[in-house]
Amino acid sequence: MEHRDVADRQLDALLARLDRIAGELERLNRTTERQDGLALVAREIRELTESMNALAYAALGQAPPRVRRRAS
Repeated sequence: MEHRDVADRQLDALLARLDRIAGELERLNRTTERQDGLALVAREIRELTESMNALAYAALGQAPPRVRRRAS
């Protein structure tokens, strides 16, 4: 019977450890999703800024300065 108690305790410890790992994975997934969302927002803001700059120059009747952009 003692052998069975040891196996049960080992199983309980293993399940507890798996629960902690699962919780950590969920936390990491949420963090990654937020970072992905922020990257999308940053890209949209960058594109909006470029569009607004183009509109401002068009309203002034001027061509915008030629600037080489780094590839994203």
